[in-house]
Amino acid sequence: MTATAETAPTTPSVRRRALGVGAAVLACALIWTVGAIAGVDYTVENPGQPAFTVGLAPVVVFSLVSALVGWVGLVVLERFLGRRAAVVWAVLAVVLALLSLAPVFTTEATAGAKVALGAMHLAVAAVLIPLLPARRA
Repeated sequence: MTATAETAPTTPSVRRRALGVGAAVLACALIWTVGAIAGVDYTVENPGQPAFTVGLAPVVVFSLVSALVGWVGLVVLERFLGRRAAVVWAVLAVVLALLSLAPVFTTEATAGAKVALGAMHLAVAAVLIPLLPARRA
């Protein structure tokens, strides 16, 4: 008699998606850290608001929340669109990633801060777009 371990069919997908979320957060944290070591001044100023220094904690929180919202959005689309969900989600993810760059261009900050912050926005998308959708066997 042999025993076989049965796993839920979603386990690899959940594991891969969680890895994607973690990798997106780690990528942003690494970009911020490299910028900080290189001397980037992460102080940003928006019209009508006081200057704000973007620290590591907000970078981690916002990248984590963004990645989790992307995951939830994909799950909802999968529920209603089935196989088409991955394509629809990927298109939405690219559009939202590009739109998320608007504040980077409109805020007052050093060139180094703008490059690093823009890279963080794109890093989240670059990690999540290939890792979140379910793989087809």
